[in-house]
Amino acid sequence: MKTVNIAIMGFGNIGVGTYQGLEVNHGAIAAETGLDLKVAKIIEVDIDRPRPVSPDRSLFTPDRMEVFQDPSIDVVVELIGGIEPATTFMLEAMRHGKHVVTANKAAIAANYEQLIGTAKEAGVLFRFEASVGGGIPVINAITTVLRSNQIEEVTGIVNGTTNFILTQMTQAGRSYADVLKEAQERGFAEADPTADVEGVDMANKLSILISLCFGDRVKVEDIPTIGITGVTPEDIAQAKAEGKVIKLVARATREDGKVVCSVAPARLDAEHPLAGVNNEFNAIYLRGNILGETMLYGKGAGPLPTGSAIIGDIIDIATRT
Repeated sequence: MKTVNIAIMGFGNIGVGTYQGLEVNHGAIAAETGLDLKVAKIIEVDIDRPRPVSPDRSLFTPDRMEVFQDPSIDVVVELIGGIEPATTFMLEAMRHGKHVVTANKAAIAANYEQLIGTAKEAGVLFRFEASVGGGIPVINAITTVLRSNQIEEVTGIVNGTTNFILTQMTQAGRSYADVLKEAQERGFAEADPTADVEGVDMANKLSILISLCFGDRVKVEDIPTIGITGVTPEDIAQAKAEGKVIKLVARATREDGKVVCSVAPARLDAEHPLAGVNNEFNAIYLRGNILGETMLYGKGAGPLPTGSAIIGDIIDIATRT
């Protein structure tokens, strides 16, 4: 049995979900893979915050360098979010010989080349499946089984907050403000929902998908982005009358050798695969020159679905090293 010592950096909702997933499926993972995945350290300042799990207090430390300099730690899972100091912390971990797993789309979109390059220079692995689509294994699909294709289009509903709001406005005729309030109460939306409703979260994810699908770097600030705050009940009613549905869509294609991309509300025909993706669910539609059309669908956020993708990345690293 191979022991893999893991440090979780940031013990909020996703950190807790990852910890829970490792606890619940520890035995099954060990039986299937021969790996003993062990949370050896939790880098967190707020030890006393109420949480649905209660790790031994000896696992907690506020000192990241204590962990990075510990030769027994194999993998650091970065879950503090935001561009900084998360990027700096991930780079520090890599330079100390730690493999890194993250769900941090903002940091990856802003510093993709530096993170990928530093991992190569340090001889460690960097995995970020959970950064796009939560538990949906889209990054693994693009980088493995779909590598035989030239990807011609990637289109996605990759934000559960906005999809929940638009679904409820469309199906129940509810107001934007009313649905946003419920989304916040149910944990689908942050107290400050700006990044979601203005499309910034989607733009981060689209930037990552463009890098993987087309090999081009398009910065978030260079992606034309329109959120959902301007979508009115009249817009939704008109779309319905035309047999269409409004969704906030991230889309990128290659046209005449250039990547054309955007995040914006789109009127989708009822038969489009993305038209039936509702509430907090996400989906990513891909078109390849050999495969044709395919779509991956599932829960795009939440502690356990996101934790599932993180644990999958840890297993991938452990089986390759």
